Amino acid sequence: MGIDTVLWSRLVTGLTLGFHVIFATIGVGVPLMIAIAEFMGIRKKDPHYTLMAKRWARGFVISVAVGVVTGTAISLQLALIWPNFMKLAGNVIALPLFMEVFAFFFEAIFLGIYLYTWDRFKKPYIHWLLTIPIVAGAGMSAVFITTVNGFMNQPEGFAMAGGQFIAVNPVEAMLNTATFSKVFHVLSSAYLAVAAMLAGIAAFALLKKGASEYHKKALKLMMAVVMVFGLLNSLAGDASAKFLAEHQPEKLAAAEWHFETESGADLILLGWLNAEHEVLGALHIPKFLSFLAFGDFNAEVTGLNEFPADEQPLLLVHYLFDLMVGVGFALLGISFLYFLFVFWKKRNEHNKWLLRAIALGAPLAFLGVELGWFYAEIGRQPWILRGYMRVEEGATTSPSVRILFFVFLLLYILLGTVCVLVLRRMFKDNPAETEMEKWHQPPGDKSKVKGEHAK
Repeated sequence: MGIDTVLWSRLVTGLTLGFHVIFATIGVGVPLMIAIAEFMGIRKKDPHYTLMAKRWARGFVISVAVGVVTGTAISLQLALIWPNFMKLAGNVIALPLFMEVFAFFFEAIFLGIYLYTWDRFKKPYIHWLLTIPIVAGAGMSAVFITTVNGFMNQPEGFAMAGGQFIAVNPVEAMLNTATFSKVFHVLSSAYLAVAAMLAGIAAFALLKKGASEYHKKALKLMMAVVMVFGLLNSLAGDASAKFLAEHQPEKLAAAEWHFETESGADLILLGWLNAEHEVLGALHIPKFLSFLAFGDFNAEVTGLNEFPADEQPLLLVHYLFDLMVGVGFALLGISFLYFLFVFWKKRNEHNKWLLRAIALGAPLAFLGVELGWFYAEIGRQPWILRGYMRVEEGATTSPSVRILFFVFLLLYILLGTVCVLVLRRMFKDNPAETEMEKWHQPPGDKSKVKGEHAK
């Protein structure tokens, strides 16, 4: 039996993207959280917030290092595993790929300056200003790479002749119809996920160690960010649904198991399909799919049966979509509950059940990001470049792709293990409370610190 090189190509790319998106999300989101924390520290003259910025910046450097490796792996795989795709579309996506690298180096330069200039300025706001290019560089990296994904979903900015793209307008290709909704969704979900991660870490520390002013303040700050970006992410999801309804109706129909074109279409949650593609055991919200797609409860929504069977996405995307949306609303709901308890004096916002929910929100947030990307990519199937090239046409025919899967699998296991060990050593052996004591200790008085280490 021959090797299915298309399947192995998909597995290698899926493995890499699934691993990389974790560090890409952290790389986009953490700089904004650092900027917010340092600004709060300066404005409130509170060293707890300044310490947050310092500690998060140190951890951020580790994630950047891993992200560089996985990002390089993706670039390598585009050439090795998808050569036909690069032959067709390489001259179109070259500009955003180059700009993404430029944005990363722009960010890295200012990150280095930021890390080595703490307490070097008389006015602390000058040091804080260095976070602006870091946040901008991280955000622009996400923007440029997302325009490539947008182009794969909505190819624009070229003419076709002799099976090749000619008269390419790279700016028009970057600013394709999919760009706005995708960029909005990617950025808002990255900031939401990272805020949920940092809030979850603070909640876990409070559960494990008990009351700590540092972690209480970190929790409250990050839960406020979760609420803000939870709301923005909901708006981004709405914009994405409206884009799909107009430009990729088959993807929306597959996500909602909407088979027949009809007006006043119901929104279907969960459930399962029988052999005749009848939806069983699902929750139906009357006419809400029409409203979600077009802002009109009686609008007509195109059904999946309008499209050829060989151009329909896999129906499992329904579960990916439902779970992704469920995670987003769960995070938003937890943030509202937290602040309800903050302002409702009879309740304790640091009770164990709420802290456990917030701590659980950290892995859930990244699960939501993963589900979103898998929905985006699987929902585009069978196309690698929608309307122009199918996945099997773009993949390599080399049987060596199977070996690549195991090589990259070992690489990511090694990277993930080293990253966890380094971060654990960096923060577990140097807790925030100990670091805060060092700050407030008189110069030259090391007895207290030595005593703590002796324990």
